[in-house]
Amino acid sequence: MTEARTPDVSVTIIVYNDAERLPRAVRSVLDQTLRNLEVIIADDASTDTTEQIARRLAASDPRVRYERLERNSGGCSAPRNRGIEVARAPYLMFLDSDDELPRHACKSMLLVAEETGVDFVTGEVTRLFEESGRTGLWYPDLFTEQRVLRGVREDPEYFFDHLSTNKLYRADFIARHGLRFPEGVHYEDQLFSAHAYTSAESFAVVPWEIYTWRLAAESDSISSSRHKIQNVVDRIAVARMIDGYLADAGHAELQAAKDYKFLKHDMRLYLGDLPFRTPAWLAEFAEVVNPYLDRIDDAVYARLSREERICLHLLRAGRPEEAAAAARVLGRPQLAPRRIASEDGRTWWGGDVPQDEAGRRELDITEWRMEQQVFATGRVRHELESVRPDGGALRLRIRSYDPAGLIGGGVEAVLKLAAGGSALDLPLKLEPVGEREYVSEAALDIRQVPIGVVGFAGRRHPQVTLSRGREKRSDLLLAPQDLPVRHAEVSYHEVGTHTVTVRPEGRGAGRLEVEWERSGALRVAEPLGPYLRNAKRKAGRVKRIVTGHEGKATVYDAFAKLPGRRDLVVFEAMEGRGYADNPRYVHEELRRRDLPLDVVWSHTGDTSSFPDDVTLVRRGSWEYVRALARARYWVDSHNLPSLYRKPEGTRYLQTWHGQTLKSMGFDVPGLRMAPPEVQQRHRDSVNRWDLLVCPSAEFERTFVPANDYTGALVRSGYPRNDVLVRWQEPEQLELAARVRKRLEIPEGRKVLLYAPTFRDAARNSGRSIRVDLPELVAGLGDEWVVVVRAHYYDRFTVPLELGHAVRDGSGFADVNDLMLASDALLTDYSSLMFDYANTGRPILLYTDDYEAYRTSERGTYYDLAEIAPGPMLFSTGELVDAMRDLPGTADRYTGHYARFRDMFCSYETGQASKLVVDAFFEGGSDE
Repeated sequence: MTEARTPDVSVTIIVYNDAERLPRAVRSVLDQTLRNLEVIIADDASTDTTEQIARRLAASDPRVRYERLERNSGGCSAPRNRGIEVARAPYLMFLDSDDELPRHACKSMLLVAEETGVDFVTGEVTRLFEESGRTGLWYPDLFTEQRVLRGVREDPEYFFDHLSTNKLYRADFIARHGLRFPEGVHYEDQLFSAHAYTSAESFAVVPWEIYTWRLAAESDSISSSRHKIQNVVDRIAVARMIDGYLADAGHAELQAAKDYKFLKHDMRLYLGDLPFRTPAWLAEFAEVVNPYLDRIDDAVYARLSREERICLHLLRAGRPEEAAAAARVLGRPQLAPRRIASEDGRTWWGGDVPQDEAGRRELDITEWRMEQQVFATGRVRHELESVRPDGGALRLRIRSYDPAGLIGGGVEAVLKLAAGGSALDLPLKLEPVGEREYVSEAALDIRQVPIGVVGFAGRRHPQVTLSRGREKRSDLLLAPQDLPVRHAEVSYHEVGTHTVTVRPEGRGAGRLEVEWERSGALRVAEPLGPYLRNAKRKAGRVKRIVTGHEGKATVYDAFAKLPGRRDLVVFEAMEGRGYADNPRYVHEELRRRDLPLDVVWSHTGDTSSFPDDVTLVRRGSWEYVRALARARYWVDSHNLPSLYRKPEGTRYLQTWHGQTLKSMGFDVPGLRMAPPEVQQRHRDSVNRWDLLVCPSAEFERTFVPANDYTGALVRSGYPRNDVLVRWQEPEQLELAARVRKRLEIPEGRKVLLYAPTFRDAARNSGRSIRVDLPELVAGLGDEWVVVVRAHYYDRFTVPLELGHAVRDGSGFADVNDLMLASDALLTDYSSLMFDYANTGRPILLYTDDYEAYRTSERGTYYDLAEIAPGPMLFSTGELVDAMRDLPGTADRYTGHYARFRDMFCSYETGQASKLVVDAFFEGGSDE
C-alpha cells in the first residue's frame, strides 16, 4: 500500500454546533491553489449534526480528517491544540468554521515562508459584515508592504495583530517553543500570539488578504458578547496572563507596548459600548477593569487620543456614567462635550474645573481651542431624550449642547433620517433652556415612513444638520450653496430601547412596531402575509431587471431612434457631482449669449451647487436616459456612461477635467494589457467625441494619442481657467471675498489651499492627506489658514484640535472658488497645478512619496523635478521652512514657474469659454 504523501500545510478548522457553515469553511481550504494540504476538522464535541456533516466531508476527500474531542471544552483552545498534536505538515494554519480562506492564501504564504525562512508569516484580514455586505480591513497600517522583521522588538505595534488565524506557522517553531493555546480561558489568541511574537527570531508580513472573517448580524460569539461582564473578566484575565508571561520570559521591556495595545484596542471596544449600558452595568464594569487600569503607567495613557484619555480618566475616577456620556465622541469628531469649564486660559471637559492633578491633566481640552472654532467645523452635541407615541406619529425630544457658542441666531436645524435611497427630514426648533443649551421636538409621522418588505431601517447615526444664512448668487458668480453646514451625529445616552406600537390610519389593519435601538437605528416593521412578501420579492427581481443597466440600454436605443430635439443640451460635470468644471463655464457663456437652447444638467443627488433655474435629472434615472437619447448636444468633463451610444445627429463636446502628469488611456498598463473587449469599450467611448477642448500643446502631445483620439480639437485653453487668468477683475475679487467669508477666514489671515490628488491603490482611505497638519499649523502660527480640498475619490475630516486653523473645502463643488480665494497652492501630483499657474501665485509640491508614485502602476509623463513650478518638499518641516519665507521661495523658482506656464498655459487667454462655444455651438473647430 502506497504511503500517503506528506501535506505541505495542515489547516485546523475548529467547530462546535456549526453544521450549516462548516462545509463552506472546508471548501475554502480544499479549493486553495495549493493542492497538497490537509484539513483537520477539530470538533469540540458538537451536539447538533456537525459530526455527521464532518464525517461526510472526510469521506468525500482524502485530504480531510475528522477529530472529535471527548467532551466540550467551552472554548477555542482545546480543539486548536488537538490540531497541533495531529497535524502532519511542516506548516500549520487555523480557521474558524464560520470564516473562510481566500483562494491563494495557503500557497502565497507558503512561498514567502520558504523563501524567507521565517518562523511564521502574517497577513491581512478582511472583515465581511454579512448583513450589509460591507468589508473592512483588520489594522491595514500593519500590512502596507511585504517585509521581514527580526522579532517583535523591531516593531512592537504588531502586538495589535493578536489573531492566530491570519498566520502560517512553521511546525518546528511551534514544537520548539511548546506553543499551545491556554485552555479554560477565552481570548486565547492574544496569549498565543504574544508567545509567538516574542519567541520568533523573525517573521514575515504580507500585504494581501489571507483570511476572511465573516461577521454575522446576530452572533453569540465571544467577540460579540461584550455586553456580558464575564466577557470583561475573561479579557482582563488574559491580559494578566500576558503580563506574567512577559515578566517571567524576560520581555519586561515590551510591557508598555502591550499595555498600549490593551488600552487602544481592548478597552476601546468597551468604551464604544458604554453609552448603551445601564448604570448598574457601568458600575460593575468599572469595578472589574479599574484595578487593572490603575497598574498601567501614565506614560502609556499619554500616547492615547484626548478623547480616550477623558473616558478612561472618568472611569477610573469613579464617574462611569460620565465616562459613558464622554464615550459618544469616540470616532465622531464633530461631537462636543456637554459643557466645558475654563480658568486662567485653560479649558477642561465638564462643567467644573478639576481640583485634582490627574483631572487637570487628563480632562484638559485647551488644545481643542473650543472658543476659536468656526461654525463649519465647530463641535455641537445632540442627544435624544425621549420617544413617545402621539396618534400616528412619534414625538422625538432632543437636547442640544453648544459649549463653543456656535449656534446663536439665524440657525436652522433639521433632523435627518435615512434608509437606502430614502430620506426623512424633520425640522427642529431650537429652544434655549440654559446657557448654550437647547431642546427641540420633532414629529415623525409614521404614515410617511417608507416601509418595504423588511421594514424601514434608519441609518445607525441620524444627523442633525445646522445651517446658517443661506446665501444665493446675485448673478452667475457663485453657485447657490449653503453657508457652512454643521453635521453632528445625534448622540444617544438613554439606556435600552424605545418600542412603541402605533396603529396609524391608512396603513391597513397591520400594526407598526417602532423600535429605536440602542445602536441609534430607527426600525419600523409592518407584518405582511407570506403571499404579499413573496409577491414583493418577485416584483423586486423584475424591477431590477427592467431598471438595471441592460433594461435602460434597451429603452435608450429605442428613444435614440426617435427624432431628437435640436434645442436640447445635456451637461454633466465630474460624473454628476455638481455645477462645476469646464461644463459650468461653457454653460454660463451660453446663458450670456441667450442662445435658444434648452439645458439639462445631470446630478448624483446633491443639487446644492446648481442655479435654482436649471433643469436637473438624476444620473442613471429614466429622465437621464431619455434626455441623452434625445439631446442634440452632449457636454461633459469625464466620460458619459459607455453604455449609451451616441445617437445619429448628436454632437459630443468633451472638455476633460485636467492636464496630464500621470499616464492616461492606453499609456496606463492596466488598460494597455487589458482584454481586447475592454480596450474596444474604451475606444468606443472616445470615438463618440466630436470636439475635444485642448488646454496646451503638451496635452495634445500626451493625452490625445494616449486615447487614440483622432477627432477635432479646439485649442482654446480650459473654460474653467478664464476666471483664473482674469482673477484681478472686480467680479473675481468679489467672489474670492465671499468665499473667504463662507470659510470664516479671519481678517488679515492668508489662505493656503492644500489639494492633493488621490492614490490609485488607496481610494477613499484618506491617505492622500500626507502632510502632518498639526506640525504645519504649529509652524505657520496665526498668519495662515489651511483649506484642505481632498480629491472626490478620497476623504478628509478636520482634526478636532485644528478647527481654528484648518478648513474643509469639500463643500465647494467648484474648486475654482477656492483657488480664487487662496494665496498659495500646496499640492502633490494634481493637475490643479496646471490651472493654478494661471494666477501667478506660489505653488508648492509635497512629494514625500514621489518615487513610489512615479514608478507605480500608472506612471507619469514627466519627471516632476524637471518641470516643477515650485519646490518639491519631502517633509512637513521643509514645507514650514518654505512657507515662512514664501516670497523668497517664490523668487528662487521664478524661472521654473515661467517655463511651466509656457508648457502648460500657453493657450490660456481668458477667452476659452467664448472660443469653445463659437466652435461647438456656432461654428466649426479651429481645425
